[in-house]
Amino acid sequence: MFTPKYPPPDTATAPPTSPRPVNGTTPVVPAPVPTPVPQTRAASRTTAQLTPGAIVGVAAGGTAVVLVVGTVLVSMLLAIAITAASVAVCAVILRALLAQSGKER
Repeated sequence: MFTPKYPPPDTATAPPTSPRPVNGTTPVVPAPVPTPVPQTRAASRTTAQLTPGAIVGVAAGGTAVVLVVGTVLVSMLLAIAITAASVAVCAVILRALLAQSGKER
């Protein structure tokens, strides 16, 4: 389905021409016509046939991948949230300590 389809090679040859002199100069010789290279056909690919058991296996594998990736992403988000909360608590405690030490002087 996705393999490229090439047109058949052109097998027509150019008519022979004889070199003619132009205004008494050396005759112009045309370039040789390259011979077409025959192209080989690509091997036809067989289609994959899935059995009901294979379909269930693929569906179960996809579900497992989605669950694992979801778990990893949620745990990373939870780690970021816990880190942010602990930094906020530390900031509040430091602010309270600094405000208290300023009043003692």
